[in-house]
Amino acid sequence: MELAYLAAGLGAGLVVIGAGIGIGKLAASAMEATGRQPEATGDIRTSMIIAAALIEGAALFGLVICILLAIKA
Repeated sequence: MELAYLAAGLGAGLVVIGAGIGIGKLAASAMEATGRQPEATGDIRTSMIIAAALIEGAALFGLVICILLAIKA
């Protein structure tokens, strides 16, 4: 039972790390694109926000799964 809590905690940590890396790469690419083509800043920002929301949604789903596994054990 204690190992289930440990596994859920490790899983949640991995989900957060993965989401952070994904959003970091997304923002870096968006900043580079804005630097290359400043007139498209609005479109780039909109696309970046939509992609970041999708990454956060996937991360939230992963965290919910980890919490459910911890509660069930």
